[in-house]
Amino acid sequence: MGRVHFIMMSLVFLVCCAGNEHPGTAAEDGDHYSIGLAICMTPDTPFFVSLLEGAEESAARLGVEIIAVYAYEDASLQSRQIVNLAREGIDALLLNPVSDSVIAALDTVISMGIPVFTIDRGISSDGVVCHIASDNRAGGRMAGDYLAEALNREGRVVEIMGTEGSSAAAERGFGFREALDAHADIEIVRSFHAGFDRSLAKEGFLELLRDSVRVDAVFAHNDDMILGAMEAAGTAGAEHILFIGFDAIDEAIDAVERGELLATVAQRPAEMGRLGVETAVDYLSGLEVPDSIIVDLALILR
Repeated sequence: MGRVHFIMMSLVFLVCCAGNEHPGTAAEDGDHYSIGLAICMTPDTPFFVSLLEGAEESAARLGVEIIAVYAYEDASLQSRQIVNLAREGIDALLLNPVSDSVIAALDTVISMGIPVFTIDRGISSDGVVCHIASDNRAGGRMAGDYLAEALNREGRVVEIMGTEGSSAAAERGFGFREALDAHADIEIVRSFHAGFDRSLAKEGFLELLRDSVRVDAVFAHNDDMILGAMEAAGTAGAEHILFIGFDAIDEAIDAVERGELLATVAQRPAEMGRLGVETAVDYLSGLEVPDSIIVDLALILR
């Protein structure tokens, strides 16, 4: 990766205690399962392209069918999609929820005897078998700690938040503000939701800059939004702003290499997809699975 460096965050990887040392091997007895994968965003979102690739790799190896649907951050659409998947006869559901607004539909799926596993984003339901994700709060704190040091512990910061009501936005934001709260001379001067969308982040940040708000740094809850904010800064001629993102998509890593983006927090979406399928197959095959699996994070910087 050239001059890009990775600072790993050691997190606990929770494993089941049923003696299954090689997750996902349970399907080797010839069982053929159909697993729904309900994704909150779009088919071309880089993070979810990688997540689907990981899921499909496991599915091909284990003889499992994956049926993917995309909700475009529309909770009503996702609610219909997951109920339809259940009625079509899937054996398990991997759910990347838009927000808690899909709980009623989730309860319908669970009432049909279909096990549900959340992936990347969580949901406030006791009916979920296992949650597979990064520690988003820890990732937000990692970004905040690094940004504070880069600012020499003083400055004016803008936070661009993800979809309102989503666990990813809530947890990343909480961790970020938790880190900055330790520095009395750092102020978050403006926060706004941009739905994890690049164009909305660009529009919102450009409007803020046109209001002559002085900004020293920006943190966004994903890389698409931080790249949109960087485009806005270029349009407005705003210089000397530090930018830090989340997800480590290829375009963001390239920006880090060029010195345009300070850093990005790297998740491992392909690993989440792989583990999601393997965990669902293990459960369907009668093996014990953990309540949660935490996937390591890394801070990518130049």
